[in-house]
Amino acid sequence: MDGIINVLKPTGMTSHDVVGFIRKNFNIKKVGHTGTLDPNAAGVLPICIGKATKAIQYMNLDMKSYIGEVLFGTKTDTQDKYGKILDVSHNTVSEEEINTTFNRYKGEIYQIPPQYSAIKIKGKKLYEYARQGKTVDVEPRKRHIYELNILNNIQNKRVLFDVMCSQGTYIRTLCNDIGADLGVYGHMTFLLRTKVGKFSIEDTFTIEEIKETIEKNDIKKLLTPIDNALDNLTEIYLDDMLYNKIINGASVKIRNEKYYKKDSKVRVYCKNRFIGIGIINKIVNTYLELKMEKVFI
Repeated sequence: MDGIINVLKPTGMTSHDVVGFIRKNFNIKKVGHTGTLDPNAAGVLPICIGKATKAIQYMNLDMKSYIGEVLFGTKTDTQDKYGKILDVSHNTVSEEEINTTFNRYKGEIYQIPPQYSAIKIKGKKLYEYARQGKTVDVEPRKRHIYELNILNNIQNKRVLFDVMCSQGTYIRTLCNDIGADLGVYGHMTFLLRTKVGKFSIEDTFTIEEIKETIEKNDIKKLLTPIDNALDNLTEIYLDDMLYNKIINGASVKIRNEKYYKKDSKVRVYCKNRFIGIGIINKIVNTYLELKMEKVFI
């Protein structure tokens, strides 16, 4: 059984919990997620099963989208509503000031990851230091905000927004930093991940739906084929006579009909099926040399 399940992770369940749930209910050991989602957040969490776990490194998962809410006036140690209140502000800001500040966060930004995060420093996760009352200096990290839009009429110091950002962006930190820039503090009160790469919330399955589908023995309905998640790579179709060579790791020489570039990775198809990921090792005139890097059959 190989493929990807686009899971709608519920609030209160860790990404590891979801992996455990899939592993247990599908009775399969090879299961992995494509990137953690905060336990207190809900939303898109693609889970790879079987040979699909070998494809994670090739997937284009950099672009992520969220709907979040920030509450101004309070700063917490976790940068969300579950943390301890550190500071309170009674300052007021106008809707115009909020809009202007939000707009300043579009484009390239630098974030200092929150102390309560899973980033490892000297072999230890930041939240482990934080729970011991220790603060660790962390270098700012470059991130990119592609879109950032306010969704509601601003009231009661709450702002609902959607954001499209690069991988590794902390929405909690975005809320904290915007609040700090406004001089009123801020923390995240809600987070829903709506998209990861090509995986969208409209195509997710809830935990309950997955259970029901397993009971009906209709598991294939849940699975996205491996190559569907790799459409960021150009495809290449080989003659059937090359099948045995490529599945056994031999290099093959073929005509460079689409003018592939040297060292580029491609989705390889043969005998009307997806074989795996190949790499262009050499190009000579109108011919190229292809070798399989990962085989998924």
